[in-house]
Amino acid sequence: MDYKSSGVDVEAGRAFIDRIRSSVDSTRRSEVIGGMGGFGGLMRLPKGFSNPLLVAGTDGVGTKLELAQDYSAHFGVGLDLVAMCVNDVITSGAQPLFFLDYIASGTLAPNAMVEVVEGIAEGCRQSKCALLGGETAEMPGFYPQGRYDLAGFCVGVVEEDLLVDGRNISAGDQIIGISSSGVHSNGFSLVRKVLSYGKVNENTVFGEQNSLLINALLTPTILYGGLIESLITEKVPIKGMANITGGGLPENLPRCLPDGLIAHVDINSWQKPELFKWLQEVGDIPEEDLWNTFNLGVGFCLVVAPDGADAAIKLCQDSNRDAWLMGRIEECIPGKKVGVMGLPY
Repeated sequence: MDYKSSGVDVEAGRAFIDRIRSSVDSTRRSEVIGGMGGFGGLMRLPKGFSNPLLVAGTDGVGTKLELAQDYSAHFGVGLDLVAMCVNDVITSGAQPLFFLDYIASGTLAPNAMVEVVEGIAEGCRQSKCALLGGETAEMPGFYPQGRYDLAGFCVGVVEEDLLVDGRNISAGDQIIGISSSGVHSNGFSLVRKVLSYGKVNENTVFGEQNSLLINALLTPTILYGGLIESLITEKVPIKGMANITGGGLPENLPRCLPDGLIAHVDINSWQKPELFKWLQEVGDIPEEDLWNTFNLGVGFCLVVAPDGADAAIKLCQDSNRDAWLMGRIEECIPGKKVGVMGLPY
């Protein structure tokens, strides 16, 4: 017996590392020390900080991976992986510094894995963070043949006195919605159930434009880091931010609010995308489950001072991101525990 006969090809693993080297190098920042191959990635903090705070986040892509692997959308889930981590970290006002990935598979599929890493590298380039390291694990007998799983880890930095943590939010502040690119990377256990029930295939279409359903579902998650950096640079008075992921608006928007305040959302301020209408209709999804599972077209939220709302919306639109005034912050009714008001259930 040898290691290869047990299902682990060490030489193939080394060849894979050589193939991804250029993608990793393309994300390098000036603060990075050394290169690939060490037991740990090294990086200096950027200059100019007097009292820096590190902000860390980790996430995966969820069961969107199954759909992506069925339809060979490997590059897209690499982007998703970075977005799911970076979009959380930037809600504090932090700039992403570096990213780490973990890829586990039953048997190494080099071509698919290279596409994944290329997607991760593209996400890092868009986020201006270094792909500092990663791990590829070949685990025969644990993962099914030809299947892989992903996890990501992001670390950012923010000046302590510029930290955005919601503490200064008050009644009357405005909520701005920023559009999503679709389902992003949440709720795919329900999506896959709907697809099975609807007997969907690669030719299934939806909506007035007869768009291909699978393509719409596999559209990568938007990376909002560059947009938020522009807003902060232009000194838009951002008091809170929320990445709308699993749990939708009801779960995620209240996470940036201090005690005693609620978000009042005007659901008529934007049009629910046709993709979510199709999912609800085919799956007969109750309204409450729809709102508590999907982003419904809102990928990210800002809470800003009233005099900063117009500037924030204009900057978003100038960056080719659809944004709109979608609600306001109100004081809680005593004794009533509600995170988001105005939802249709």
